[in-house]
Amino acid sequence: MFFDIDIDIHILLLLIAFGFLAAFIDSVVGGGGLISLPALLFAGLNPAAAVATNKLAGSMGSLTSTISFYRSGQLEIRPVLKYFPLAFIGSLFGAWTVHLINPALLKPLMLVMLAAVAVYTIFKKDWGAIAAVKTLSRTHLLLFMALLFSIGFYDGFLGPGTGSFLIFSFLLVGFDFLKAAGNAKFLNLASNVAGLCMFAYLGQIHYVYGFVMGIAQIAGAIVGSRLAIQKGSGFVRILFIVVTITLLAKNAYDYLK
Repeated sequence: MFFDIDIDIHILLLLIAFGFLAAFIDSVVGGGGLISLPALLFAGLNPAAAVATNKLAGSMGSLTSTISFYRSGQLEIRPVLKYFPLAFIGSLFGAWTVHLINPALLKPLMLVMLAAVAVYTIFKKDWGAIAAVKTLSRTHLLLFMALLFSIGFYDGFLGPGTGSFLIFSFLLVGFDFLKAAGNAKFLNLASNVAGLCMFAYLGQIHYVYGFVMGIAQIAGAIVGSRLAIQKGSGFVRILFIVVTITLLAKNAYDYLK
């Protein structure tokens, strides 16, 4: 089923177009799932297969974005490498738990969190303009690590808004928007790969659709990350607000409907 070669060319073209657009947005501020998941559902996949296939495409896009930010100097691997296992293990647990608990249970909490992120960012206008990374106390470090683990769990369990939550987390400890975006992509890569491994184990990935959309996401990630690096933190902040509000509106509509 998941290696079926009898595929409509129009579906492939749709996946390429939406995969590129999803990665373009996701490479900067996250939220690409808002675009890629509906495309996979439109292609005829059931919700579980769509989420699983999106992890394959998303992992390809996240890896590309991570490389782009690293090469530009907007991502320093060593300071955030210690957080990689948190997002990875958290996502593994989340992807496993989604088979035990209805993921809709987390939607109200996700909506509240997205609203808080949007409001805080809009009204704190100078936030993230200049990097002022804080030295965390042991208590704050443990809270920060718990937050990253929770976001990893959330990405494996539900997903929408993960990029926004990760960027917000790094803004809280003093990174500017551009470096926060680079760090977020690195940890998003961890959560995507972990979810991918679990869904592959469970046999839910449509590999043809995933690789087609993933190739398009590589191209979109290159263009999006380069544009973010060229335009700087101000551009990333504006796009972050727009995407967060769009995520909030779309998921609130789906939840209320």
